[in-house]
Amino acid sequence: MSEILWITPVFVEMIWGGERLHTEFGYTIPSDHTGECWAISAHPNGNCMITSGTYEGYSLSRLWEEHRELFGGMKGAQFPLLVKIIDAKTDLSIQVHPDDAYAALHEHGSLGKTECWYILDCEADSQIVIGHHAKSKTEVEEMITEKRWDDFIRVVPIKKGDFFQIDPGCVHAIKGGTLILETQQNSDITYRVYDYDRLSDGKLRQLHVQQSIDTIVAPFVEETHSTQVISYPHAVCTNYIRCAFYCVDHYRVFGEFTQDFQAPFTNVSIIEGEGRIDGTAFQKGQHFIIPGDYGTCHFEGDFAMICSNPQA
Repeated sequence: MSEILWITPVFVEMIWGGERLHTEFGYTIPSDHTGECWAISAHPNGNCMITSGTYEGYSLSRLWEEHRELFGGMKGAQFPLLVKIIDAKTDLSIQVHPDDAYAALHEHGSLGKTECWYILDCEADSQIVIGHHAKSKTEVEEMITEKRWDDFIRVVPIKKGDFFQIDPGCVHAIKGGTLILETQQNSDITYRVYDYDRLSDGKLRQLHVQQSIDTIVAPFVEETHSTQVISYPHAVCTNYIRCAFYCVDHYRVFGEFTQDFQAPFTNVSIIEGEGRIDGTAFQKGQHFIIPGDYGTCHFEGDFAMICSNPQA
């Protein structure tokens, strides 16, 4: 049997970030405007390290390159997924992501970016941007070039525990006061449509207007997915999404619980409480990978976790 791969996150400062990655999870963060915890990542812009065991000191990208057997023998040059925790102290830019085909052609062979959000926490009466009101591509271009943002942007209410799938071509933005866990393709390609004319180091932040117009899907069609809930004697599993790139589950465990994930591998983020996996203690804010050949996991404790599996 192989071993659990414990991960050290990478932190990214952002103009819209805050301190909640420290206050909520106890992380040591670089500043009081830290926006992102790259919790499980093999991306060049944030390559996590293995913290203990046989592969201590390996980067996740190196482990992917040299020990593919830990990942179910999956093919592909890049580790497929990236898991983040995002602290939006203020609003993020209005943005959109490309699909694989557009990114491969225009972004030096990068993957596109399909992603999903689990709302860890938010202020009362919070909202996010999902979609737009343009009826056609022509109207998309008109509204953007004429800066008719109130007409263009679609805003929806949110609450703690909500889940959203964000497909390529979907206009979106996290708004201030929101803490989310994001599961996504292993990509760092974001096109800013609008950024409230904010300054960074005295300059307007870069926008990607033409790329945004190219990639925004119109008219907007709200994404639908069927949530499935499975109850066990001491756990409840909620499956939020199974798409072409990932499967994402929320587990609430209260006692002893065993599970064989039967996947190429499973990313795990502890989002509440504390417990043990096969005798090893963990707590809120820890992240690890269960290799594909690990077998049955024995959990105990009182905690919640988000698990994601790549779709082979």
